[in-house]
Amino acid sequence: MAFKNRIVTVKKLPRELNVAQSRVFLRELETLIHADRPCLVLDCSSVGQMSKAGMCLLLTCLEEAMKRNGDVRLAGLTPESKVTMIASGVSHLFRMFDSNNEAVESFYPRPFSLALPEKLQDAAASVAA
Repeated sequence: MAFKNRIVTVKKLPRELNVAQSRVFLRELETLIHADRPCLVLDCSSVGQMSKAGMCLLLTCLEEAMKRNGDVRLAGLTPESKVTMIASGVSHLFRMFDSNNEAVESFYPRPFSLALPEKLQDAAASVAA
């Protein structure tokens, strides 16, 4: 999935992720998620323990973004939240990063280069000579 020239939005999850707060947060994201090819980073650093409502929120965001050929990446998950997501079996659905910057950068393709190992460079140089 190519995301070059896309705007990546970072949104911080609320500290409490109960059902009511999840609905409010989802309404706040509605215009972002319903855009064409949304690129969204959810900053999870303030969430201590990932609740069932929190995981449902993340899955809903991902589902809505993927319907529109976009993606949701997670940043700043606490160790407790990571364990909960792994135990629940949803961790493999998300790309997770330590920082917001890493998550944002992951949406942009890196330039491809063919750097040959030093020994191969020497061999190629001697063949060319």
